[in-house]
Parts: sequence; C-alpha cells; structure tokens
Amino acid sequence: MKAEQITLEPRTFLGVHEVIPMSRLTEYFDRAFRTSAAELGRLGAHPSGPPIALYHGAPTDAAVDVTAGFPVVDEVSATRAVEVVHLPSGPAVETFHVGSYETMAETYAAVTDWITAQKLTVAGDMWEEYLVGPDAEPDPAKWRTRIVFPLA
Repeated sequence: MKAEQITLEPRTFLGVHEVIPMSRLTEYFDRAFRTSAAELGRLGAHPSGPPIALYHGAPTDAAVDVTAGFPVVDEVSATRAVEVVHLPSGPAVETFHVGSYETMAETYAAVTDWITAQKLTVAGDMWEEYLVGPDAEPDPAKWRTRIVFPLA
C-alpha cells in the first residue's frame, strides 16, 4: 500500500444519501448508482468521473452513513431522490486499493496506520472512487478503488 499527501480541488457530486446496515451496502450501491444516473439524465447532466461513495463518520457493522453517486461539472439541483454534495478542497491523503472489495479492510488498516505514523489528523468524512469495478471488469483482482481522507 502506498499513501501520499495530495491537495484536493473542490468537486461536486449528485448522490443518494442513506443510513443503512453494513450488510445491505452492496444492494444500496446498486440502487444509489442507478438512481443517481437516472436523475443526472433527467436533469440533462452527465457524470464527470467514476462513481463515488462518501462516508459520513466511521462505518460500523450496525450502520453506515453514506452518500453514493457521480461527480458532475454541470450545475445541478437536488431532487426528491438525490442530494448535491460538495467535496472539500485542501490537503488530503490518498491511496489505492487493488482487488476485491472483501480485502479493503486490509488497505484501510494500512492507510490509517500510515496517517497515524505521519501524525496527521483526518477531517471526518472520507470517500472512495470506484475507478475499475465489477461493472467494467469481471476479474476482482483487477478492480481499483481510490480512497481519500481529507485532512483537518
């Protein structure tokens, strides 16, 4: 695992926000990405990058507070189905997970250890960007996820 400090540019995304049990995360992602794509189309907007899942606070086995959708450059408004979320700019740590989602806990453990060793403080919410996933690549060994922790 390689982690590095980066500087984020502000970005906006449109997504579905829910608090759900961890066991329902896969079903939620399927629904959230379908709903977000449909709303973008209805609004005449287009995704400007890969799908994003923004985690509000630390997920637990009991519940995950998450917003999932797509980044946009178009001006969009929230609807009854989706929210507009502004991702922060400024310092952050990024790393990349390659492989199945079932092994992401190992990447998270390594990056949080690295953040602690560097004496950095995370700002709270963090996100994942699904650069290559099951929708484009059937082999989980080739899936690639960008993990971003904004810094305080």
